[in-house]
Amino acid sequence: QSYCHRLQHDMYFLTSTSRLNEQVVDKIILQLNRVYPQILTNEEAEKFRNPKASLHTRLSDLLKHLQKKGDRHCQEFYRALQINAEQLFNDLPSRKILKTSDPTEIDTDKEQYMLNDRGPVFFLACFSVAAGLALFWYCCNSETQVLGRARRILGFSPIIIGRHVRNICMLYLEDMSRN
Repeated sequence: QSYCHRLQHDMYFLTSTSRLNEQVVDKIILQLNRVYPQILTNEEAEKFRNPKASLHTRLSDLLKHLQKKGDRHCQEFYRALQINAEQLFNDLPSRKILKTSDPTEIDTDKEQYMLNDRGPVFFLACFSVAAGLALFWYCCNSETQVLGRARRILGFSPIIIGRHVRNICMLYLEDMSRN
């Protein structure tokens, strides 16, 4: 999006009452007049700094003038606005659109929640499944003869694993004890 379009989009926000005070507008005009590249000539700067006209009128005329001059002039206005009124520059509607429209930018708040959306219950469930599988593998190992103890442990395990899984495990242990 060009700076002229952004300035057109931000014009109402900038010219609304009490956004910019007279001192800030004067600083912006002086910066556009004195800093290289010179955006405003001395006559134009005097015209936009005329204290007889209202601030709203002067600011509106300045913004329209910059839009007619081109993208480079509008870009320099944004630079002057950032230097002299950084908080207002950050609150511009076009800046908010630019911040939210970048698809490659990672939103750290969302990323933080995506990594931490599973709480301690998820951790305990995963740990219980891992511990249950380790116990099952240990009990099914032919080198160990702890089937009686395993039956007692699996008999009290409906809390850890579901009834259907427990029944399958018990049938498997009974089958193993027959062999």
